[in-house]
Amino acid sequence: MRLYLELARRAFQQTLTYRGAALAGIFTNGIFGIMIASVFLALYQLQGSGNAVQGWTRDQTITLVWINQSLLMTVYMWGWWEVTRNIQSGAIVTELLKPYDYFTYWLSRDLGRALAHFLVRGIPTFLIGAIVFDILAPESWLRTAAFLLSIMMAVIVSFCLRFMANLAGFWVLDYRGIAAMFAAIMNVLSGMLAPLAFLPDPLRIAANALPFRAVIMTPNEVYLGQVPIWRGLGFQVVWIAILIVSARWLMATGERRLVVQGG
Repeated sequence: MRLYLELARRAFQQTLTYRGAALAGIFTNGIFGIMIASVFLALYQLQGSGNAVQGWTRDQTITLVWINQSLLMTVYMWGWWEVTRNIQSGAIVTELLKPYDYFTYWLSRDLGRALAHFLVRGIPTFLIGAIVFDILAPESWLRTAAFLLSIMMAVIVSFCLRFMANLAGFWVLDYRGIAAMFAAIMNVLSGMLAPLAFLPDPLRIAANALPFRAVIMTPNEVYLGQVPIWRGLGFQVVWIAILIVSARWLMATGERRLVVQGG
């Protein structure tokens, strides 16, 4: 356990060293947040400012936009392909011989990175949204605490999904197609682009049952009070358990493939 805590600490410190990237990221997220929020404001204006769209009020939707921008790098939904590159370079053979659990090694590092991004990029981005727009606050301190816990579990769900996508490197030579498909699925089915309630019924029903919503939509619902706390966190816990088992099974399958091929 001490090893994994140290890995998380080092990843946290390493992420903090990129101050220029953090400032540029805050600026970028702020600009995109303003643009996306302005589009939704215009759409609500067409509907009538007091009207809800698919059960979402204007202020709830604007709050979702800024929560999403704030969590973009914390949950890190796409753009991470370190494991795939290790597989394709052959470095994973050496990594698997080291005295630690490969899955927990990367999870520990990802949790440390996520905490750093939340502090130096997520919070400032959210404050920009709170200054420029009418953002809703959680209804209680209990909701706030549940929201923070939901973010941590969202990071774990996101990591498991990314880790499994990376393991495709055991079977494919070029991961770019998988990367593009994975990014598109995460954007749409997580609620990053818009509330899942805005999707057509068949897609919305599927999205609500899949783990992608646990990355973005569930933290939003917990924050906004749209679901009981136990239900939102419970959904994430169930998917974390399923995904960890699935990721470890897929990893074991990939390792056997390495052995069969003489790796």
